[in-house]
Amino acid sequence: MASIQKRGKKYAVIYTYEDSTQTKRQKWESFTTKKEALARKAQVENEINNGTFIPPSNVTVAEFLKDFVELYGSKRWGLSAYSGNTGLIDNYIDPILGEYNIQDINRRVVDRFILELQKTAPVNTQFRKARTETLPPCTIEKICKVMHCAFRQAVRWDMIPKNPFDDVLLPKKEKKVRAIWTVDIIRQALDNCSDGKLFIAINLAFACSLRMGEITGLTWDCVHITDQDIAKDDAYIIVNKELARVDQKAIAALGEKDILFMFPRMIKGKSTTRLVLKKPKTETSIRKIWLPKTLAYILRDWKERQEKLKEFMGDEYVDYNLVLALETGRPCEDRVIGNQFERLKKSAGLPNVVFHSLRHSSTTYKLKLNHGDIKATQGDTGHAQAQMVTEVYAHILDEERKINAQKFEVAFYANPDMRKVEQELRQPETEQGTDLQKLLTQLQENPELAAQLKALLNAK
Repeated sequence: MASIQKRGKKYAVIYTYEDSTQTKRQKWESFTTKKEALARKAQVENEINNGTFIPPSNVTVAEFLKDFVELYGSKRWGLSAYSGNTGLIDNYIDPILGEYNIQDINRRVVDRFILELQKTAPVNTQFRKARTETLPPCTIEKICKVMHCAFRQAVRWDMIPKNPFDDVLLPKKEKKVRAIWTVDIIRQALDNCSDGKLFIAINLAFACSLRMGEITGLTWDCVHITDQDIAKDDAYIIVNKELARVDQKAIAALGEKDILFMFPRMIKGKSTTRLVLKKPKTETSIRKIWLPKTLAYILRDWKERQEKLKEFMGDEYVDYNLVLALETGRPCEDRVIGNQFERLKKSAGLPNVVFHSLRHSSTTYKLKLNHGDIKATQGDTGHAQAQMVTEVYAHILDEERKINAQKFEVAFYANPDMRKVEQELRQPETEQGTDLQKLLTQLQENPELAAQLKALLNAK
């Protein structure tokens, strides 16, 4: 079925196969040594006999990924995932691997691909500027995740025998604990905040554990802050959508199934993105969150101010019923809040954290207040898995660790005999017993005092 022929210094394995149209074709594969050629010859013959042989293909990686996005991505991905994954393909995968034959991608090629990615500069976009000179490990991991999914489909479609992105060796990531603000720093930030939109955003992020898109996408019909609600401690919000800027290509490919509302363009012309209110990324992100009374009153005051602004602006104000809106009623995108947040940190001399860290602070604080009730905290954060709360968001503040050390000192080092600790825990009862013993001693030593006490008790 297969033969070996020497050609110069190399050895060619020659075999015949049928392509997808049942046409017989001949294939020559060249190898450096005879040992390699013999191994390939045996492999081809074994696969043909077992019915597992995959015919050679001229499909390139770029051509394959185009089909993968159309047949798989458009059915499985949401708008954000579609934009993100196609962006990774266009910016980093096709430029490096696009011209490769899909059947030439092996683990050695994958390792070289990752090495090349580590030297690649990030691509700047209209709304996002690169913060590093080369691609960070987390982005490389996302790229490999997309490629692993794609080549898994290639195996399923009988285009390749195995997935070269299995057990891929990724660059080592430095696990950094996200810096967060303590309660005192958040109070300081609110005391120094002069921008109304940012003030509301900080409160919602910390008290309600909201993501930025959930804050900017919150509408008044989902805010329940009537007098009756507040009086019964039943003021709450419903999180059921988020504000996002979506690639126009994603909308064209996926349709508007996840889009609840599409905002009109500000400037007519060809725009590559659209601002939309869309469904959250997971079902667990749709949730009800109860409000502290103070935040309920803050929101009521904010709504009154917004109503006055509408009256003042008149026809210039386009009402989309958004809690956070620009002076014209237009949506307030995350970059607007982000810019105000940066100004606040500098003007008030606050520690440098990203806005999303307020959500981490919120989760940590709630776990402290509810003594580690992970499920209750998960209900507010909207995570699909409780593990995300414990591993990613549950920071232990230094002040709490300091208190732990103090407790340990008292309970262990200062009391080598642990029975003394038990005596200290029963201190009120012990002191009472000591006082009674002293009284009995005094009565025994002073008969007159005992007689007076006896007479007093008999009189009663």
